[in-house]
Amino acid sequence: MRSSRSRRSHTSDDAAEIVVRDAAPDDAGAIAHVRAATWRHAYAHLFTAEQLGTISVDESATHWRRIVQTARARSNTLVAELGAVVVGFASSGVNWSGEEAHVGELYAIYVLPETQGHGVGRELMTESVRRLWGEGFTEAMLWVFEDNPRARRFYELAGWVADGGAKDERVIGTTAPAVRYRLTLEAPGQ
Repeated sequence: MRSSRSRRSHTSDDAAEIVVRDAAPDDAGAIAHVRAATWRHAYAHLFTAEQLGTISVDESATHWRRIVQTARARSNTLVAELGAVVVGFASSGVNWSGEEAHVGELYAIYVLPETQGHGVGRELMTESVRRLWGEGFTEAMLWVFEDNPRARRFYELAGWVADGGAKDERVIGTTAPAVRYRLTLEAPGQ
């Protein structure tokens, strides 16, 4: 299991380190918890409480355990730990459209609401981009809900650029408009 850079959190009194590592099957429950908590916090303005309440941590954990156990070629699922507790995750790999073989996709990046703004997302992004480059991709794409200004700002600060792509995402019983961002990948250190 690969583990990447660690660094001290600038905001933690106990100077806990952020550790980004490959997800293991035993991380599935923590990944599901992070996803559910983040969705309920970040998307309360997009979806009703009833819709957000349909997110099942147990079903999501089963889904993520399967993803981690049967990782597809050129894909990665990472977790971020702060003080030995999983507080975020990211998943990336071959783009779902199957077009443009040189373009990887950042499928998901989520950080618990109470740890957002402490560098965890930045560490996950940095390692995800490094892994995409290492898998041979020269460009990456991602989809984000159009009405998600915080995430869009995060991506833009990391160098991602909206490319005009748009679609309706079908999730939790409804649709929401999403926009596509792209990033040119470069060798680490450039």
